[in-house]
Amino acid sequence: MSNYSKKLFVTAVVAAMATGSIASLPAEAKKPEVKNPNKPVFKDVKEDAHYYEGLKSLHERGVIKGYGDEFRPNQEVTRAQAAKIMVLALGLDTKNVPDPGFKDVTKDHWAYSYIAALTQAGIVSGNNGQFNPDAPLSRAQIAKMITHAFSFEKGELTDVRFTDVDKDAWYAEFLKPLMEMGITTGTTPTTFSPNKKVTRGQIISFIVRSEKAKQKPDIEESFELSVLHTNDTHAHIDNAARKVTAIKEARAEKPNALLLDAGDVFSGTLYFNEFKGQADLEFMNLVKYDAMTLGNHEFDMGTETLAAFIKNAKFPLVSANVDGSQDAYLKDLISPEISAAPEDGKLYDGIIKEVDGEKIGIFGLTTAETKIISSPGEDVVFEDYLAESQKAVAEFEKQGVDKIIALTHIGFKDGGGDNDVTLAQKVEGIDVIVGGHSHDQLAEPFVETTGEEPTIIVQANEYNKYLGTLDVEFDKDGKVVGHAGQLIDIDAKNEDGTYKLKEDAEAAKILNDKYKPKIDEVKQTVVGQTDVVLDGERANVRTKETNLGNLITDGMLAKAKTIDSDTVIALQNGGGIRASIDEGEVTMDEVLTVMPFGNSLAIMDLTGAEIKAALEHSVSQAPEQSGAFLQVAGLKFAYDATQSAGERVVTVEVKEDGETFTELDLNKTYAVATNTFTAKGGDGYTMFKNAYDSGRVSEPGFVDWEIFSDYLKANPGAIPSVEGRILDGR
Repeated sequence: MSNYSKKLFVTAVVAAMATGSIASLPAEAKKPEVKNPNKPVFKDVKEDAHYYEGLKSLHERGVIKGYGDEFRPNQEVTRAQAAKIMVLALGLDTKNVPDPGFKDVTKDHWAYSYIAALTQAGIVSGNNGQFNPDAPLSRAQIAKMITHAFSFEKGELTDVRFTDVDKDAWYAEFLKPLMEMGITTGTTPTTFSPNKKVTRGQIISFIVRSEKAKQKPDIEESFELSVLHTNDTHAHIDNAARKVTAIKEARAEKPNALLLDAGDVFSGTLYFNEFKGQADLEFMNLVKYDAMTLGNHEFDMGTETLAAFIKNAKFPLVSANVDGSQDAYLKDLISPEISAAPEDGKLYDGIIKEVDGEKIGIFGLTTAETKIISSPGEDVVFEDYLAESQKAVAEFEKQGVDKIIALTHIGFKDGGGDNDVTLAQKVEGIDVIVGGHSHDQLAEPFVETTGEEPTIIVQANEYNKYLGTLDVEFDKDGKVVGHAGQLIDIDAKNEDGTYKLKEDAEAAKILNDKYKPKIDEVKQTVVGQTDVVLDGERANVRTKETNLGNLITDGMLAKAKTIDSDTVIALQNGGGIRASIDEGEVTMDEVLTVMPFGNSLAIMDLTGAEIKAALEHSVSQAPEQSGAFLQVAGLKFAYDATQSAGERVVTVEVKEDGETFTELDLNKTYAVATNTFTAKGGDGYTMFKNAYDSGRVSEPGFVDWEIFSDYLKANPGAIPSVEGRILDGR
């Protein structure tokens, strides 16, 4: 059975909207005063936490209390604490209950009445006369407790998507209903972790989801829509045959599932350099995509290359805020309308698909950043995404469509000025957002509940690593009342190293006969020349300045300046440099060996204080090796490894004018180039993640190896050296 066999559940959406709408307040639990309902309940729980609304509801009902103004969501729950929470959530009588008979729970134990109430209700039974009240609660144990507490029907476990679950284990029969109703989605899409301890945040999710599953609304007239989705594949088609298998397996179970792509098929590997998107398109046509939106990278080669891609697509494309009506190559391919009868190879504002007799509206959006981070030309206009979205929704509703999908390439929480969360908050009527651009791996769908109705947001990471799956349930009025979603790992392997997904024979033949031989040949192409060894040795790039680190960051800074001329610094984590390059000709294969991860460019707005903190983190492990050690361009700094971590950086100077170095101003904001891995907090760069989360990071894309190879071609006489950019002043 494939990963896509996960059943629809009516839980997460309603749980996210649970405040004031779930089980009535138990008589013994007084609702605490809420002084300011617009502020988070606890200072250590962010409003975007998946359990936030459930926590807020249970807190208001008196079920959950904190530790002062902290909730401590990651703290493990004991069996006694779980008993109390469960009793209060269920509203059980704790005053007229018989002795539970546990040797380790006497009448003077603080949780005695709660444990007694659960025992009387048949929810817990202990083991050999012991309850073990202070022992942590495991995930297997919570499965049993939840099943009994909500009278779910246990049974033989046949869905074995969790690889760490034995269907004959004692807890398997209790896990079955939780999986079927989506009460547990596992610690990962393929693991349940039965022995892992339950945290305070997790028990909230278990209880609230269970309450909503128990109170499932009358949906006799409901409609279920299934969506398969991809985004930011960036010409990574070496695994195309396994992806085709995943799609075919998913469609075998859900024949009417829509297959959508959220843009950026272009740019990223030699397959694009050589075939300009046509190789990717052949596989997309093979599996019959229903629609695709335009990403910023679709404009990298200008509109002539994009027009050729659109013409050969055996599906329509959508983007409501792209006006190419004046562009010589696009004007004849564009239909600025919502079409109920779209043609293949055309670009529409939106389209209407009929699925099982229901009309589904799909419109597209493309980030306005495209104008400055790609090459659309002067005749392509990017209109306001919120205004165009409102127009699209209104037109759909005019045509009787009440189930609407926004297929977007604007980023989940991207700081470029437009993003999916803002879209969901500002535009009413969008039910599902299938997103791209920010390369987020949303293992579970995100639910935005700001408006009158919820909006489900999904995104499937990058590079064809995952196939996203989503089931959405609508009531008779077109309102989302339930959802289930997960990511299928295209490259998941068995213990023996073989891939779990087999290659589709037809797709494998196309790849191996038509495209791969040419790429193998291109890898031997010479892209540069070096008269010295370019030092990328692990022990060196992770501990000190190297000539290769300088060359890479110089190239990164040069590229970033073409996008944002104010960029003055570039930073590359040493862990992203994987090999040296010998003297002589530099081939594309060598470049790909040095930079195998395909990390993309990001430009951050950082204060001088944040830059200094990053440099402190960079040298915090010195003289020991660290993948976080930064190679730099546009600045130089000195540090003293004999000092305590966090207090090692002695001086920092920035070359703001491109000529002279000046002291770093801790209060000033600088534009800093790096890769998206570190920009999102990789290698422990929390200060970068804070900038990313607060919308101060732009993601123009442009993969690292291509930036580097282009820089080599543009600077054939460069002889990189160690220049004193990083000095250990011990």
